[in-house]
Amino acid sequence: MKGPSLRMMFGAALVAVLVVVAAGADWIVPYDPTAQVLAENLAPPGADHLLGQDKLGRDILARIISGTRVSLAVGLVTVVVSLVAGAAIGAVAGFAGGWIDEIVMRAVDVLLAFPGLLLAIALTAVLGPSLRNVVIALCLIGWTGYARLARGEIVRLREREFVEAARALGVPELRILVRHLVPLLATPLLVQATFGMAAAIVAEASLSFLGLGAQPPTSSWGAMLNDGRAFVLVAPHLTVFPGLAILVTVLGLNFLGDGLRDRLDVRTPTDLWR
Repeated sequence: MKGPSLRMMFGAALVAVLVVVAAGADWIVPYDPTAQVLAENLAPPGADHLLGQDKLGRDILARIISGTRVSLAVGLVTVVVSLVAGAAIGAVAGFAGGWIDEIVMRAVDVLLAFPGLLLAIALTAVLGPSLRNVVIALCLIGWTGYARLARGEIVRLREREFVEAARALGVPELRILVRHLVPLLATPLLVQATFGMAAAIVAEASLSFLGLGAQPPTSSWGAMLNDGRAFVLVAPHLTVFPGLAILVTVLGLNFLGDGLRDRLDVRTPTDLWR
């Protein structure tokens, strides 16, 4: 196992900062993110409001910090639910084989045949615009990737010598799956989860941008981008700073995922940055 790379440490540092900001949002925010000062609408960044104010005079820094909690919460809940459901379904399908495996994988193929974001838009439009429904929609389409990964790993491992030895000793099939095979899925699923969380955050921002996610007055990076697009030429700070928040978050998670993959994969060559 390799030591942590610069990329992994950089990504971990970014994620740690975001977690601290989300956990302490109530104490960090300089202003109430919903407080309106209409006389100061579209004010540029200044000493009192470091990132400026939006069209209703709300402090952009406060809204970005508040939106950090929303984005990380949606990403975390989506990843945990999708990972647990997908890993369980994929592991059972891969270990059982036969018609069970065939049915599960064909269902996965059908869901993967649709563009993920378009399917999430359709589901959220049917369920109604809200953060809860965004999470439900993302979970309904997000488990497929974890299922395919878990199924592939179980198929690769189920004929290994230690599994045959356990069967020869009379160990029940369910115990072999739960105690001997499922723990071996932790490494690939952990790496997949970091990328999945980044994708979930981008998907939530996209749905909020379309008006299908967080509803006013809840702060959301995607909704902030939507509010600011009409003023992009006269007040670019309305869109630049929420966009940077999304960029930094996704960058940190992707760097962390790449670093974990490289560190945990002994076959990957190492260099200073990788």
